[in-house]
Amino acid sequence: MHGGRAADEAALFWEDRYRRHGRLWKGTPNPLLAETAERLAPGRALDLGCGEGGDAAWLAARGWQVTAVDIAPAALELTAEHAARAGVADRVTTELHDLARGFPSGSFELVSAQYLQTPFDLPRERVLRRAAHALAPGGLLLVVEHGSRHPWSSVDPDTRFPTPEEIYAGIGLDPAGWTPERLDTPRREATGPGGRTAVVTDTVIAVRRAA
Repeated sequence: MHGGRAADEAALFWEDRYRRHGRLWKGTPNPLLAETAERLAPGRALDLGCGEGGDAAWLAARGWQVTAVDIAPAALELTAEHAARAGVADRVTTELHDLARGFPSGSFELVSAQYLQTPFDLPRERVLRRAAHALAPGGLLLVVEHGSRHPWSSVDPDTRFPTPEEIYAGIGLDPAGWTPERLDTPRREATGPGGRTAVVTDTVIAVRRAA
């Protein structure tokens, strides 16, 4: 269980990470989100684990009204600053949520969970199920996760990464109401510390709610 103490530790960990280190990424959107969202008509989007705000600002610049959610206040500050610099502050709303304890209200044409992975316990299946239920009719849930170990990461080399089919099955959605549009494991070249590169695998789950 993701109890009170564990939840508080997770919040402190991520707050320290963003408060201490600030921006670590380039500020550009995650490529698989951009590839997917470019084909969608703008509407309401929910960005789960928004981090530094690269995805939220990119979506807002393309006409989406974005609710950006994170467990760390420092991450929400970075997201708001990014949106302001991009001139889209009026289309990005930030909300503080520990997804193990609660979930934002509203319905959305797009719910995005990009690398929503953490060293702390998180009821992932429950969170993703709630994300699917937060979709408006015809809306899309896009989940992208690490599907392999980066050579420079601290992840145990023997870690087994679940397949997209396993993740989708674990969400437990009624096939009469939701349809998987993409269950895939694309590969890409990633760049790590010191410019080191490696080919890694992503896990992609895209689910459409019935109209």
